[in-house]
Order: sequence, then structure tokens, then C-alpha cells
Amino acid sequence: MKITKTENYTLIKPAEESINIFLNNLEKNIFNFNGEHLILDFSEKINTTLKELLLFLKLSVEHKQNGTSFVIVFEGVEIDEIPDDINVVPTFTEALDIIEMDAIERDLGF
Repeated sequence: MKITKTENYTLIKPAEESINIFLNNLEKNIFNFNGEHLILDFSEKINTTLKELLLFLKLSVEHKQNGTSFVIVFEGVEIDEIPDDINVVPTFTEALDIIEMDAIERDLGF
């Protein structure tokens, strides 16, 4: 995993060959990211499928319940096929927008 922390979010890019290995590593270390907004950047991962992205659904739901954002950057997935419980966007800029919108929703009590 390649990790970049900023004041507003933590960006994680998979360095592992397999999405499953990356997920296992992330789950083992998720406690290091408590209270942080996470952006998982799969933009450089080729041949990633929606099925693989949905493996992160549980982490997404847990993060949302803890009052933090969880966004996956990946281009090439039909937006209509993605459940509402997980945020998948095609660009990094849109991931930052999602974090901002989530913060507004939390401030408004949604």
C-alpha cells in the first residue's frame, strides 16, 4: 500500500498485485485510519471489476457509521450498478468533492 496523509484525508493506492491481498492488508491495518476520511485510488489498477470493488462495501459502511468518508477512485464502472452504500467515482477531484459533500451532510444531521 502506498499511503499519503493530508490534513483532510488519507489517500491509499494499492501496490499489491491482487485486490484480495490489498483488502486483507487494509483490513489488518484499518485501525491506523480511525477518524480519517479514506480515498482508495484504483485509477492505475487495470482489470479491476465491480465485483472486486464491492469487496470494500463492509469497510465503506463501517466508515460511514463512524462519521468519516470512504471513497474509491475507479473509472470504468457503470454508476447505476453501484450500491448507495459505497462511493465510487472516476476521478480524484470527484473523490474530494464527495468528502466535502459528506461533511456538509454530517453538519446538517443526515
